[in-house]
Amino acid sequence: MSRVLLIQKCYHIEFSCHSRLEKQIFRKQNARSLLKENPKLEIRDQKLFLYIAHMKGLIFDIKHYAIHDGPGIRQTVFFKGCPLSCWWCHNPESQQPEVETYTRTKSLDGQTYPRQDTIGYYIAMDDLMGIIQSDTIFYDESGGGVTFSGGEPLMQPGFLKETASRCKNSNIHTALDTSGYAEQKILLEILPFIDLVLFDLKIMDDALHQQYTGVSNRMILENLAMLNESGKEVHLRFPVIPGITNTEKNLREIKNCLTKLNHIKHIDLLSYHDISRGKYKRFGKDDKMGSQKLKEGSMALIKKEFESLGLQVGTGG
Repeated sequence: MSRVLLIQKCYHIEFSCHSRLEKQIFRKQNARSLLKENPKLEIRDQKLFLYIAHMKGLIFDIKHYAIHDGPGIRQTVFFKGCPLSCWWCHNPESQQPEVETYTRTKSLDGQTYPRQDTIGYYIAMDDLMGIIQSDTIFYDESGGGVTFSGGEPLMQPGFLKETASRCKNSNIHTALDTSGYAEQKILLEILPFIDLVLFDLKIMDDALHQQYTGVSNRMILENLAMLNESGKEVHLRFPVIPGITNTEKNLREIKNCLTKLNHIKHIDLLSYHDISRGKYKRFGKDDKMGSQKLKEGSMALIKKEFESLGLQVGTGG
């Protein structure tokens, strides 16, 4: 079993349990049994599983007053950990499903001082709900809500489902921003508590998808087909990446895919920018995109192509 799927399985809750105590007992047994079945797990995964057993989530940021992650004024919760490693990722610090440390330097009066910072932290559900509910007035006035983003929220399905369920009980609109890379049963169990799915569609060719994101797109496309028939509101998100997703071949295949999605009528074009290049240097990660830039006017042309299919096309999320 891959590390990603193992982590997802450990987060998975037995939803047939009726009481909170039953769920807590199951979570602890589930985490411990998985540790016994996989004795060669790294220490960092063992620590992660024990946090899961006590129902904490791993996040790396919470953005208040977000306006590009769904309708209205929103709060976006960024989950840490992602099964993909996209070349163009704007949040490379989100990829590892663990708390990370790095050293940065500060200069003062000609002297350089090292300082150690951390990326990511574990948060209890009650604490997260307190933060989410603190912005209720903005949700109510604007038709907004909370968006679960990342990273990949579906890597922490138990924590995600419980949090989304509490939000629904509080009449808070919920959106899930996802790559779609998760077992379908996990997605199906979370969907009842999600009002809007923001679903990334990147590359249709499976070999190229693996080259540029690190994973196959098979499971992603299967989940997309399921969502199309689910009746759930879905907005597609297409990152326009120079020389990778905006090629003539990929655009043709994307459009062919869209013509088969008869219940999905909205797509957002996300323009590539190199604003995150400094993060790659700061965190010691490989910047594979370099100084690539989109050609002027290319976004407008792609927008026209998608509009010709009868889709509502937005830009920037």
